[in-house]
Amino acid sequence: MIPMPTILVVDDEPNYLIVLSELLRDENFEVYTAPGTDEAMSIVKEVDLDLVITDMQMPGKDGSVLMHEVKSHNQDLPVIIITAYAEVEKAVAAMQAGAFSYLAKPFSNDELIATISRAVSHYTLIKENIRLREEMRQRSGFDTMIGKNPQMIQIYELIKKVAPTPASVLITGESGTGKELVAKAIHVNSPREPFPFITVNCAALTENLLESELFGHEKGAFTDAATMRKGRFELANQGTIFLDEIGEIPLSLQSKLLRLLQEKNFERVGGNLTIDVDVRIISATNKDLKEEVQQGRFREDLFYRLNVIHLALPALRDRMDDIPLLVDHFLKKCATNLAKEKLEIAPEALRLLVNLPWEGNVRELENTIERAAILCNDNVIEPDDVQPESVSIDKSSEWSREVDILDYIPDSVELNDVLYTVEERLLKRALEKTGHVQARAAEQLGITKSLLQYKMKKYGIKKRK
Repeated sequence: MIPMPTILVVDDEPNYLIVLSELLRDENFEVYTAPGTDEAMSIVKEVDLDLVITDMQMPGKDGSVLMHEVKSHNQDLPVIIITAYAEVEKAVAAMQAGAFSYLAKPFSNDELIATISRAVSHYTLIKENIRLREEMRQRSGFDTMIGKNPQMIQIYELIKKVAPTPASVLITGESGTGKELVAKAIHVNSPREPFPFITVNCAALTENLLESELFGHEKGAFTDAATMRKGRFELANQGTIFLDEIGEIPLSLQSKLLRLLQEKNFERVGGNLTIDVDVRIISATNKDLKEEVQQGRFREDLFYRLNVIHLALPALRDRMDDIPLLVDHFLKKCATNLAKEKLEIAPEALRLLVNLPWEGNVRELENTIERAAILCNDNVIEPDDVQPESVSIDKSSEWSREVDILDYIPDSVELNDVLYTVEERLLKRALEKTGHVQARAAEQLGITKSLLQYKMKKYGIKKRK
C-alpha cells in the first residue's frame, strides 16, 4: 500500500483551514493544520512532511518568513505560497528564495491539486536520490572495507585525510587486496562524490584501444571509428577516474597521461579540439613502480605525479586476525544472495581458513566462502567445503602405516597441542636441513613459501640472515 503524502496547511483564517484540509483529505492526503508560523514550525520539526502550503498574508510572521524557516530546517521540503493578486510580487520573490510555486487567489481545485502533485512528486524524487546516494555510500565507502587489524586502521585514517583533497593517489598491493574498494572509498568521501567514478583496467586493452578508451576519438580517426566517442577522462569530468594496473600502460601513452595531469586538458584521438577536464586520478598497481622506473618501463616524472599520496595495502596473510570478520561479512552476503537465512560455518572450518596462505588475498577468501555456501549441506560450511583444490590428503601414506603416532601421545593431550607441537618441529627441522633457505624448506614441506613465512611468524621462528 502506497503511503499518503503528508501536507501541512498554514492559514490564520479558521474557516479556510477547514475547507482546504477537507478538500485535501478527499484527495487522499494526510493533512495537518496550523494558524501561524510558530505553530507550523513545531509541526515541521515533529512530523515527516511532504509539503507545506501557506498563505502569504498572516499577522506577525507572514508566509515568506515561514518559508525561510522551513528551508532552514529542511532545504528540500517544498513550500507552496497562496497569495492575493496584489501580493504576486512577494510570492515571486519567495519562489526566487526557494518556494516551489505560488497560487494566486482565486484558483480552481484542479489547479491546486495539480500543483500539489508536482511538488510531492518532486520531493519524492529528491528523497529517492538521497536514498540511492546513501546506498552507494554504504556499498562503496568504509562499510565494505572489513578489518580491525592495525594496518587496516591506518589505511582508514589515511583515507579520511586524503579524500577531501584533490591529490593524486597511488594504491599498491597484491592482487585481491581491495585496491578498487579503497579508490571508491576515497571518491565517496570526497567533494567529488556527486560526480562520476570511472574505472579503467589498463591491462585489459591493447595500446590503441586503451588510448581511445581513455581519451576518446573523433569520427574517422581509425578504421572502426564510425562515430565520435567520448573517452573515460571526459566522462569523469568533475569526478574521479581509477586507473587500475597503471604499471601496464605503454610508454607511448604515459606522455599523454602526464600532459593531462600537468595541463588538465587533452585531445581526442584524431582530433584537434583541446578539451579541458577537472578529474582526480587514483591509480593502482601490484608492481613495484620504482623498479619499473629503473628498468626504463615507466616514466619517472609520471610516477611522481601519480604518487603524491601512497597507500600500501597489506596482504591477507599479514592481517590474518581479520579473517573471522571477513568470513562473517561474506557469510551474510552469501546468505542474502543465495536466500539461505541461517548460513553458518563450523569452528573447524574457520580454523582451517585461518591457517591457509591466501595468495589470492581477500578476493580468494570471498570466492572460497561463496563456493562453500553453494556446496555445503544443511547450510553449515564444514572443513571439506573450504579445502583448497590444490590440497590433497593421502590417508594411506607409507610412514603412517609403519608408525602408530598415537603410541607417543598421552590420552590427556588436546588435539591443538599435538598439531601445534608437530607443526612447529617440522618447520624447524626443514629450515635446519635446508640452511634456512625458505624456498627449499617450503618445497620439502609441500607448502608455499608464503605459507611457510606465515607459520614462521606464527611460531616466532626468526629468519636467519
